Amino acid sequence: MNGSYGVVSRRMFVGGTFAAALGGVIPAGAAAADRPRRSGLVLRAKPVTVSLGRRKVSTWAYNDLLPGPAIRVTAGDVVRARLVNDLPAPTTVHWHGIRLDAKMDGAPGYSQQATPPGGTFDYAFTVPDPGTYFYHSHVGMQNDRGLYGPLIVAHPREPLGYDEEFTVVLDDWLDGVAGTPDEALKRLTASAEHDDSLRSSLLGGVTGELRHPYHLVNGRTADAPEVFASRPGRLVRFRVINAAADSAFRVALGGHRMTVTHTDGFPCEPVEVDTFLIGMGERYDFLVRLGEGAFPLVAVAEGKRARAFAVVRTSRGASAPDKNVRLEELYRRMLKYTDLKAHPSDALPRPGRSVTVTLDMRPSGSEWTMNGKLAKDPMRLRVERGETVRIVMDNRSPMWHPMHLHGHTFQVRAGGPHGPRKDTVNILPRTRLSIDVLADNPGEWMFHCHNLYHQEQGMMGVLGYGRPSSREPQMRH
Repeated sequence: MNGSYGVVSRRMFVGGTFAAALGGVIPAGAAAADRPRRSGLVLRAKPVTVSLGRRKVSTWAYNDLLPGPAIRVTAGDVVRARLVNDLPAPTTVHWHGIRLDAKMDGAPGYSQQATPPGGTFDYAFTVPDPGTYFYHSHVGMQNDRGLYGPLIVAHPREPLGYDEEFTVVLDDWLDGVAGTPDEALKRLTASAEHDDSLRSSLLGGVTGELRHPYHLVNGRTADAPEVFASRPGRLVRFRVINAAADSAFRVALGGHRMTVTHTDGFPCEPVEVDTFLIGMGERYDFLVRLGEGAFPLVAVAEGKRARAFAVVRTSRGASAPDKNVRLEELYRRMLKYTDLKAHPSDALPRPGRSVTVTLDMRPSGSEWTMNGKLAKDPMRLRVERGETVRIVMDNRSPMWHPMHLHGHTFQVRAGGPHGPRKDTVNILPRTRLSIDVLADNPGEWMFHCHNLYHQEQGMMGVLGYGRPSSREPQMRH
């Protein structure tokens, strides 16, 4: 592995700000007991039967696990992972949020051809930035099965002190219960109707395309929940990943406030809240000093009258919380993008020009466009290496979209010049949102909605450097 550290501007907020947020000075240096380095890993994608707790389902997964195996490395290390495709269909692995070489991005038809059944592909790339990330298939509806897992990149000189950490992977689930994701997509595409009962004022109207039978924390339902065991008084870092296809979650921990410290891997000025909304593809890290007892960790599927549920336990004798408990924290102070402020050293250069990307829906009701184009003939934003471009996203469609850019992070321009660095951002219907992108990683990069159904119904574009090359893979969807 490469032991060098390739990040020069990833500083944390320490000292007085943390002291104000948590009631005391946090010592530098995080627990490192669960940071094994991996020189190589095999990810075997295959049909499997997995347990969701009390129910077993047939699906596709990596290494027979749901979620897939947790990959833990340190910034500056090289990840080496061999994909072995034992599926009956082509597949890839996309490393969500990682600034990596384009050939390793796992974007079929954009950066590589999908690995065929029976084939293998060796991924090898340096992870430049510490933070919370994940990996998943980027072929068709495969990410709405079990083909995903966490990727945790530790800071080599972690300035954020805490006693232990937990990774929380959220998902919505239908595979093997209500048919397959491909069958669900086929039904949606055949109909122009949207379920108007799936509504939330927080997301500006209709929240999703369908109701999933289950919502999961780390692959488990609320009937047999994941339990995070700790001790009273310990300062814990929670890393929350939304790997769902169609559900945003409102997250809260009963009896506690949380101090949000990172969004999409990048540090932000700590902000104390009771709850936060996390869209598909987003990640949030938060710190909390645990009380004594057993506490509900709830992730409400926003606008769907359903929830994912887990338990944080610090006392063996405490009664388990009810899975349907009403948490007052869910209705108190909610995190907003305007609360999130990047460190000045993470600010991007002033943009030299601005472009508009219009997000819309065609009259069919099942085709989602970027600048009027569908994925089969994608919109391409041309950039030149070294420039900073402001992308103004104008959502004229009737639904919200979690927009994700591959190979880069951007700075969100919401509420001032010090907005957060992110790679996925939620845009409400009938609104505009600006992001600044520094073009420092040449390639042809997917730029798309992370609602998997919208992506597959056309909302997929490209951010590309210079003129397209005839040597690049043909665009396929």
